[in-house]
Amino acid sequence: MAKTTFTDFDDIMVSNVEKNKKSSDQNMVGVGIAIGVAVGVALGTAMNNVGAGIAIGIAIGAAVGAGLQRNKKPEDNAD
Repeated sequence: MAKTTFTDFDDIMVSNVEKNKKSSDQNMVGVGIAIGVAVGVALGTAMNNVGAGIAIGIAIGAAVGAGLQRNKKPEDNAD
């Protein structure tokens, strides 16, 4: 078994950080939906219809998330 050096470990850590950054940058729709669900629960509670509030929140959150993702710079969306 070959010994792992600190430079190998650093290369592995840097590549993992870059992968995580790339995947988290592309997830604006998911973030929008999560925020929309939270707002939808509050809205649904106020309307006495939590199901409808969640549905409205998901729809608005998905639209906002897609808009945010689309407004990113073209080089940010490149794989």
